[in-house]
Amino acid sequence: MPLARDLLHPSLEEEKKKHKKKRLVQSPNSYFMDVKCPGCYKITTVFSHAQTVVLCVGCSTVLCQPTGGKARLTEGMSFGLFSPSHEVYGYKLY
Repeated sequence: MPLARDLLHPSLEEEKKKHKKKRLVQSPNSYFMDVKCPGCYKITTVFSHAQTVVLCVGCSTVLCQPTGGKARLTEGMSFGLFSPSHEVYGYKLY
């Protein structure tokens, strides 16, 4: 009698819904982002679950504000996922 779903090859949607320790391969929900300030165009690395207000180094603009979970980016900020070689994969306008 076959199972209704494949336990060895779950879909990406199913894996994202699971708790981070109950996934087939454990992976964190958090990540680092490179946020570009629209005023001075400086790039600041921000943690996705930041618990403090993050300000721009150049012009002191608020980049993101903490919420109960993930930090909320301010309107008009563009971000890209952080890579170890300090290159940005691509910016998305938030």
